Amino acid sequence: MTPQVEAFLEMMAVERDASPHTLSAYGRDLADAETWLGDAGGLMGASQEAVEAWFADLSRRGLSAATAARRRSSVRQFYRFALGEGWRSDDPSRRIDAPKQGRSLPKTLSRDEIEALLAAANRADSAADSAAGPRLVALVEMAYASGLRVSELLGLKVEAVRRDPAYLIVRGKGGKERLAPLNAAARAAIKAWLDARDAARKPNTPDSAWLFPSHGKTGHLTPRRFAQLLDQAALAANIDPARVSPHVLRHAFATHLLEGGADLRVVQTLLGHADISTTQIYTHVATDRLAQVVHSKHPLAKDE
Repeated sequence: MTPQVEAFLEMMAVERDASPHTLSAYGRDLADAETWLGDAGGLMGASQEAVEAWFADLSRRGLSAATAARRRSSVRQFYRFALGEGWRSDDPSRRIDAPKQGRSLPKTLSRDEIEALLAAANRADSAADSAAGPRLVALVEMAYASGLRVSELLGLKVEAVRRDPAYLIVRGKGGKERLAPLNAAARAAIKAWLDARDAARKPNTPDSAWLFPSHGKTGHLTPRRFAQLLDQAALAANIDPARVSPHVLRHAFATHLLEGGADLRVVQTLLGHADISTTQIYTHVATDRLAQVVHSKHPLAKDE
């Protein structure tokens, strides 16, 4: 990592409160550009033509539209920072426009599929880890009941749920706090998991601060491991694992709320979206129900 890139990432962390995940993504994007532009002088010495050639190469590599767009954005932001710091007298990325991405519809699961997934999670048990079932049930119930991002869910501290709260206080993107609801099923699952978690802890061993502890370097369950557990449960529930992920549970939360008639602004708040246009993408799933509402509630609707 060059000193300039290091300074840029520090600025993003301090001034823009970028998350570790975001900083890691920026670091990878800029490292890719630095390597590709190596013969042209790297990021700090590359000409406008060289940077435009790197931009064009992103499309030829077969990267997803989202990944390519993020890399372009990372480099553009870096050059604006470099220009402001006086490290460069020009911005070689200034002629490049960000590609407009078509927003894809979110994957989701039906209510019956959620029930099947929970049933499979309840059966998840092994001689090596008798707490496997209660842990997975708690993870699925909490994700589906509250719409938590996977980082928010796995980063919960155990003390946050010891007193059986009806809501969690979650710190989401940009350090913004919001309330995340827990329904009766989620609270029951948390209690069962806490009982299993406490019983599995060895005597005279300090308790982990994390709700879902792990032996890894983070100290808590990782998103990758959670995804693996969901894949196993999906197979047991006869659901294609490609359709199931921690983020799909968040999509199901929003989708089923809208299907049930929840206000879009309420769903926006619960998801922690800064812009309601991000939430509006979920309305596609409710078209059938909306048509029924218009037919039954509109004053000019006629009975067939």
